[in-house]
Amino acid sequence: MPKTVITPPGTGVPIAPFSPGTMADGVVYVSGTLAFDKDNNVAFPGDAEAQTRQVLETIKSVIETAGGTMEDVTMNHIFLTDWVHYAPMNKVYAEYFPGDKPARYCIQCGLVKPGFVVEIASVAHVGKK
Repeated sequence: MPKTVITPPGTGVPIAPFSPGTMADGVVYVSGTLAFDKDNNVAFPGDAEAQTRQVLETIKSVIETAGGTMEDVTMNHIFLTDWVHYAPMNKVYAEYFPGDKPARYCIQCGLVKPGFVVEIASVAHVGKK
């Protein structure tokens, strides 16, 4: 099945070989998203609320570029470096998903650079294009 790479305007060059998102058959897959600043450094080191907000804004831009909205998100994969970040992440998460919530899971793990505390990957169904 053919796929379309989704790259929102103004997106920087990723630090690894991946695309911000891809779409196939109306399904958008958003790569694991971290809070990078414009120079690919850690934004808001250790601040779970600020990182979650930036991560979800980035995910939102990928989904909107593909023609969808955050209401189209059906699954989120959440990675935290420590459970102390769970409540702050959920506080911001609830702002972006105020109605029916997507399915999700959340695990504790190490992330790609020190200072990152939240990473989220998403799946959204935006319809066939």
